[in-house]
Amino acid sequence: MKLKRAGIGTKVLILILLAACATALLSLQGQLRKAQEERDALGVRVQEQQEENAALADSIANSDDPDYLANIARVMLGLLAPDEIEFIDTSY
Repeated sequence: MKLKRAGIGTKVLILILLAACATALLSLQGQLRKAQEERDALGVRVQEQQEENAALADSIANSDDPDYLANIARVMLGLLAPDEIEFIDTSY
């Protein structure tokens, strides 16, 4: 039994289909890389948000602690207790 050889039209069609598949594969590879970069960036944002949530939960849990409130007044508001003296180093 003899095999019939493919004509030039068939060979051109197969070449065009192979080129289209290669182009589609390269496009998908670029999309995959972009999606992985977005996933990594979102992972960083999730980690930062979890740390912020933990800090806020700690603040809520310690909102009744007088030492915690005094520290906030000292650090964030610059307030002092009546018996405290603040020394400012101006030698910089």
